[in-house]
Amino acid sequence: MQGRILGIDYGKKRIGLAVSDPMRKIAQGLPTLTNSNLAQVFTDLENIISEHEIKKIVIGLPITMKAEVGKAAQVTNKFVTALKDRFELPTMVWDERLTSVLARRTMRELGKSPSKNKNKVDEIAAILILQSYLDSIPHSFKD
Repeated sequence: MQGRILGIDYGKKRIGLAVSDPMRKIAQGLPTLTNSNLAQVFTDLENIISEHEIKKIVIGLPITMKAEVGKAAQVTNKFVTALKDRFELPTMVWDERLTSVLARRTMRELGKSPSKNKNKVDEIAAILILQSYLDSIPHSFKD
């Protein structure tokens, strides 16, 4: 099965988003959502899923460097459960260790302040999560 995959970097304040191309080779960013109202987040995600014909969702799971499930991962898992209840799409979590660090580093390399461009940092983190997932799948099995 081919089709686009939605990548999500879930956070308490913002939700970074990325989408794959239909052949599932390259991730590109989408505008970051504000996470202040779950109903609005789901409405926004519903529109994105429809517009981009999303077939699967990959959500970054912020496990610790010791591979433990901390508080942030527990919060993310609650969101994943709610997402699975709302949308009938294959949904999985993906190790997102160091993606935010790499996203902030990327912003600095572009000459931009990560603290002044938090939406972009979250978008880049979502791209990194999704691209990591895409790169892990053998090309002939990109379903």
